[in-house]
Amino acid sequence: MKKPSQIFSTKERAEIKNAISIAESKTSGEIVPVVVTSSGRYDRSEDIVGIIIALIALSIYWCFFQLPVQNGWSITDTVNPVLWPVLLIIIMAFIAGTILATRLPVLRLLFISKTEMKEEVERSALETFQRQRIRATRDGTGILIYLSLYEQMVCVIGDDAINSKVEPDDWQSICDIITKGMKDNKPESALVDAITQSGDLLTRHFPVGDDDQNELANELILIDN
Repeated sequence: MKKPSQIFSTKERAEIKNAISIAESKTSGEIVPVVVTSSGRYDRSEDIVGIIIALIALSIYWCFFQLPVQNGWSITDTVNPVLWPVLLIIIMAFIAGTILATRLPVLRLLFISKTEMKEEVERSALETFQRQRIRATRDGTGILIYLSLYEQMVCVIGDDAINSKVEPDDWQSICDIITKGMKDNKPESALVDAITQSGDLLTRHFPVGDDDQNELANELILIDN
């Protein structure tokens, strides 16, 4: 899976930066786009993969390491495992499974619900909103455009002043722009279009003032986590 820094070239980052500057030139709002590799660790799904691998390994041991036992007039094959190899197989296979799930994130997707991913994306987006000091703008007019690649989800968060005037459907339309652009393999143009629409939306409610200052850097923030 590609990380954000591998997806956006230097030229594309410059174009996104320019789009932010143009959008903010018409509004007192601040637009902060952030792209992260993943929003959650999903340890539970890694553990599930580890358990499945451990069960498979134990089943193989159970099937192929049977000892012949005299049972009356006949000899039958029955499983008579020694305890320590069983424990060792379970532990080693479980560790190997969790490492495999870490190295191959697609395996984890099989055991992560959409609800869990949505909750993780929203939680991480809120943390990013605080960490990037978007709430610290003078008039409470900052917005975060948050894209999480692993979950393939987008979250837009506005500060208090913006949320009092902007409808949730407006944020959803911005999310839809990015989602479509990612499906079309056009991440840069998708973010540019989303930033432009965000600027138009903010301009209607928060036009630029005479004393307006650029409070947050006009940069695309990439987090390779």
